[in-house]
Amino acid sequence: MLIQQLLSGHFNPAFILAWLVAVTIALTVHEFAHAKVADMAGDGTPRAMGRVSLNPLDHYDPIGTTMIVLFGFGWGKPVPINPTNFGHPRRDDALVALAGPGSNIVVAVLFAMPLRFGFAGEYAQVLQLIVLLNLFLAFFNIIPVFPLDGSHILQAVLPYEKARIYSDFMQRYGILLLILIIVTPVVDLLVVIPSQLLYHLFTGVLLLF
Repeated sequence: MLIQQLLSGHFNPAFILAWLVAVTIALTVHEFAHAKVADMAGDGTPRAMGRVSLNPLDHYDPIGTTMIVLFGFGWGKPVPINPTNFGHPRRDDALVALAGPGSNIVVAVLFAMPLRFGFAGEYAQVLQLIVLLNLFLAFFNIIPVFPLDGSHILQAVLPYEKARIYSDFMQRYGILLLILIIVTPVVDLLVVIPSQLLYHLFTGVLLLF
């Protein structure tokens, strides 16, 4: 995202600051939600690794987070999970996976309220970016392709044998499929368009891009 600003020659400090705030909030809440739900489900690994935290630095990934800042696509520092510690491994693994995108939707709703009811004022730009980025992260992460959260959710609801076949396939080809999704119009169908629709629903403003 910032790379577009730099290449276009239109250096807007206010936009850059708003974008950094949006990235920080979206990634921190997303990874914290994973860690918190895993901890509540009986896996102490995230807490032992210091990930049940709202400190953005605890969730910063040098490559993934920097990619989001620069290009709009990337990831936070993955939360270490040991599903064998869960009371119900398949169910709890799905809940942990769902917690990340779910938290992004909640954040989008909360930060959309000032925009919806007309009291955003001078904070409108940062609120718009927070809502949009959280929606993008939510829809992107529920794509059922490894290593995204959606792959864990789908694997948990499939019958055991089909889940095993799906997992083996995704371990081999998931990254390739994810790259294809990102570089083709499929990403518009799965991420951009749904995000636009929810943005309109939450804020009352229709965005077209």
